[in-house]
Amino acid sequence: MTYSAFIARRKDSASRSRIEREQEAHLPPVRKFRQKDMVSLLTAIAASAALGIGVSSCAVGPDYVAPTVELASFHNHAVASATQAATPAPPLDSWWTGFNDPMLVAVVQRALAQNLDLAAAFARVQQARATAAAAGAQLLPTVDLDAAGTAEHQSLDSPLGELGQSAPGYGRDQREYTVGAAASWEIDLAGGLRRNAAAARDEAQAAVAEQVGTRITVAADAADAYLQIRGFQARLSVAQDQIDTDAHLLDLVKVRRRLGAAEEREVAQAEALLNQAKSTVPPLRTELEAQLNRLDVLMGVQPGTYAQQLAAPVAIPAIPSIGNDDQPLDVLRRRPDIIAAERRLAGSNERIGVAISDYYPKISLSGALGFDSTSASHLFSAQAFQPIGSGALRWRLFDFGKIDSEVAQARGAHAEALAAYRQTALKAAEDVENAFMSLAQTEARRQELEDEVVSLTRARDLSERAYKAGAITLTDVLDADRQLLVARDDLDSTRADAARAAVSVFRALGGGWDATTNPRLASDGSADPTRSR
Repeated sequence: MTYSAFIARRKDSASRSRIEREQEAHLPPVRKFRQKDMVSLLTAIAASAALGIGVSSCAVGPDYVAPTVELASFHNHAVASATQAATPAPPLDSWWTGFNDPMLVAVVQRALAQNLDLAAAFARVQQARATAAAAGAQLLPTVDLDAAGTAEHQSLDSPLGELGQSAPGYGRDQREYTVGAAASWEIDLAGGLRRNAAAARDEAQAAVAEQVGTRITVAADAADAYLQIRGFQARLSVAQDQIDTDAHLLDLVKVRRRLGAAEEREVAQAEALLNQAKSTVPPLRTELEAQLNRLDVLMGVQPGTYAQQLAAPVAIPAIPSIGNDDQPLDVLRRRPDIIAAERRLAGSNERIGVAISDYYPKISLSGALGFDSTSASHLFSAQAFQPIGSGALRWRLFDFGKIDSEVAQARGAHAEALAAYRQTALKAAEDVENAFMSLAQTEARRQELEDEVVSLTRARDLSERAYKAGAITLTDVLDADRQLLVARDDLDSTRADAARAAVSVFRALGGGWDATTNPRLASDGSADPTRSR
């Protein structure tokens, strides 16, 4: 409340006019507020403040204790480790460098720098931090500096004018000047403000963890889109090779038909095979375009911006090894969704104390130091000096169970947050187990398909030689060619899927940020879900 507001409140409550002050001149004089009275007022305020600080050091409500989650070792970790390549495991905070693909590294870094979801998450962090700062500021006094000047020409037809004009020396023109500082402070007797500030800090830390989670998602999605692009490009290359092979086969059949060594049916079969190979291209180009556009959006630009940079096909990156020292406890400490859930749980615990604090009285102090005068030349004189001090007590004694309901609601929200935290931890373990199994089985399938392609390639070559020698029919060649086409396409698709499965493992493990040195989370360990307080 500003100094002018203090003065206005006094005037509204007293409704004193100049004629009233003149009438009061006939009353016994009131003792003036001297300097020692001001010292007494300040001493009383300081004593009350010290009392409030001492009392507020004990906050009502339960103290937070971080829950513990017991998880066994990942049972699919050994299965995934058995199928891994001999390349060393990359650092988990920059796992995309382990694929040894400079373009993949550039794509992920560009997405982390330009992604709009990540920018929105950072803005939410700024909002949460501002909210936490505002909640913390409520524990401190509020001081306002104010100055005002008022000029009034009194109406003679108003009730006050009709009464005042009959008094000797009445003047219609009135002026008033005020300047001063006002302070107000709510003493946190039960610790409700402190609990509210702590809850806001916990929620700000949850917002930071969610931002880190967005970072992990953006990096993984960018890598996933890139790997799919390389996979579709490889499959298009296989389709083109097959088209060239089938076109060559069709030419051979036509030559044999002109020489009378082949039938028209064989020409039709060769043409059908060529058309079948060509028909696989449009769906692959459609999927390729979709992933190129997806990657551009992830990088925060209009679709088509970076497509030219990825136009040249390259080999699908080899999969790096996955570190074998990741245990459930490490995942709990590293995964941002678990950190965010734990921080929300801590905040809900503080909200219980906020609700319980309403059972206790709330005391607020207000004071103002300033000058009030009808003359600007005498505004800063001793006679115009006007200090004001006030105190207020508010205590909800009878509210028909409203506080009880608020406390019960806060406890229910805490129970919900606890269940959500435990569910998040279990979901994290599920993600890791599924990612490990997907990687292991996809890699196993890739190895089987590689062997199948080698065998089918040899079988097709032998079939074509036999057909040229007249030992077998064209149908046998077509069957061998069709099987090889399907196997090669399936192999390239599986190679991309295996690389994507490795990305899913890194994502499930919480990779993509430095959990030990990242300054965005609390450095005191308050965001550690395994730490009890």
